Amino acid sequence: MGIPLRQVVDVGGYIVKQHLKGNKRYPLVLMLEPLFRCNLACAGCGKIDYPDEILNRRISVEDALGAVDECGAPVVVMAGGEPLIHKDLPKIVQGIIARKKYAIVCTNALLLEKKIDDYKPSPYFTWSIHLDGDEQMHDKSVCKAGVYEKAVDALKLAKQKGFRVTINCTFFNDADADRIATFFDTVTELGVDGITVSPGYAYERAPDQQHFLNRAKTKEIFRGVFKRGNGGKKWAFNQSMMFLDFLAGNQTYKCTPWGNPTRTVFGWQKPCYLLGEGYAATFKELMEDTNWDNYGVGNYEKCADCMVHSGFEATAVNDTVRRPWVAAKVALFGIKTDGPMAPEIPLDKQRPAEYVFSRNVQKKLSEIQAEKAAVQAQKAANAA
Repeated sequence: MGIPLRQVVDVGGYIVKQHLKGNKRYPLVLMLEPLFRCNLACAGCGKIDYPDEILNRRISVEDALGAVDECGAPVVVMAGGEPLIHKDLPKIVQGIIARKKYAIVCTNALLLEKKIDDYKPSPYFTWSIHLDGDEQMHDKSVCKAGVYEKAVDALKLAKQKGFRVTINCTFFNDADADRIATFFDTVTELGVDGITVSPGYAYERAPDQQHFLNRAKTKEIFRGVFKRGNGGKKWAFNQSMMFLDFLAGNQTYKCTPWGNPTRTVFGWQKPCYLLGEGYAATFKELMEDTNWDNYGVGNYEKCADCMVHSGFEATAVNDTVRRPWVAAKVALFGIKTDGPMAPEIPLDKQRPAEYVFSRNVQKKLSEIQAEKAAVQAQKAANAA
């Protein structure tokens, strides 16, 4: 079992409470991006294409923990950028753990050996190390040689020090099912506590636009992987089996973007972790003022090929609660890897994509410059 029993019970209890309260939309995981700066420049990443004035911004400890309290999700995933660059990340993690919420730090692990003693093992804390396959696959993905070796060394060190360690893997259309299965065998032998997998999402500004997966190719690849792993039961995944069943084409799901709300240096990102088409000042504003029906597969062209965990994991978890007998069957017999697939959501009524990245960046730059001007004016007034 990839997800600890304590976490399963706590998150399950949280979901039951939301249902009893009659809440239609509620968060499961807060995606906290305390900075956009990274020490890698991966070709498939759309998170680092910002001017230095923005890359140098950081979420303060106070604002980060305020977002945790405001959102209320039982799990907090810290990503970026590379979160270990943030000098106050240990304080943020400590604050999350003190609230008895599950803190997960996603890292490329290049700084982990240097920073690891700033953290302590806890049942509420997990390192999630980014590994996109074996050495050749991963180093190609991150566009730098030697990163896989450093990440594996950091993984071993973290395990030696008693931390819970998982890996997160993003695969693209050149992925090979045999190699992925062999890679899963390798990391299992290394002692990872769970695997998180996702198809690559077509970020608007990613340098490499040629290798993102469409939905048909995603299902083909993951059926091939799970077929080589006893229907997925061979490995411990840090995800619900129903989400994995969805990746294999056996479920027709719409996304649940509010399930993984995102707080960045800009504010609350609309509508989701993957699409930045505006920002809300508060979590309440995000939930109440976002036109959720404008987004998702079948509704918006940018979402057409998306099968990413940040959008669909919450859907799968809710389906597990709604149809536990189906989830139990998948857990018992494994993921179906042959036969007809579940029907697709029609795309004929989706609205065309809007490309708003540059406009949003310019707006934020103007706000930063106005903020700096105000500070300088105040300093001048104080000096006078």
